Amino acid sequence: MTPSPVQEKPRAWRVDRFAVVVNSAGPGAKLDSGEIETASHAGTQPPASVMNASTDAEIDTVFADLAARKTAAVIGTDTFYFAHRAHLVTMAARKRVPAIYYAREFVTVGGLMSYGANIPDINRQAGVYAARALKGEKPTDLPVQQPIKFELIINLKTAKALGIAVPNTLLVAADEVIE
Repeated sequence: MTPSPVQEKPRAWRVDRFAVVVNSAGPGAKLDSGEIETASHAGTQPPASVMNASTDAEIDTVFADLAARKTAAVIGTDTFYFAHRAHLVTMAARKRVPAIYYAREFVTVGGLMSYGANIPDINRQAGVYAARALKGEKPTDLPVQQPIKFELIINLKTAKALGIAVPNTLLVAADEVIE
C-alpha cells in the first residue's frame, strides 16, 4: 500500500524577507546582482539576498531554501527563466513561496503576480526602430528608449492557495486580475 502524500498546512504570509533569484550563468548576472544588493541595502530591512539558479536542479534547491527561510522571491529577468517558467511556478507553488515575476506569462501559468514592461509594446517599439533603420536612419542616431507601459497582473487563485490576502488597493491598481 502506498502512503498518502503529506499535505502542508496553508500558512499565512507576512513578508519580512525577500530574495532575488538570478541566473548566475546569464549575461547580466553580475550587474544584476550588484544592483540588487546596492538597492536592497539602501531600503529594506533585512536587506534582500541574491540567490543563483541556472538549472532546474538549482531552481529546486533555491525554492527549498526560500521555503525553509520563509522568504518571498523576486524572479530576475532572464530568458532561461522565461523558457522554464512552468517549472519556476510549479516549485513556488509546491514549496508555498510567494514569488513575483517580470512577465504576465508566469502568472497565466499559475504564478502569484507579475510587474513589468508590456512585452508586446516593447516589440512594437523595436519594429518601429527596425523600420526607421531600414529606411536609412543610422541606428546610432536613434534615441535610446525606455519601456513606457508597465503592467501588474495578479492571480487570486494562487494567492488563496498560498494563504495571501491581496489588499483591495493592490487589486484596484492591477491591470488584470486572474480569478
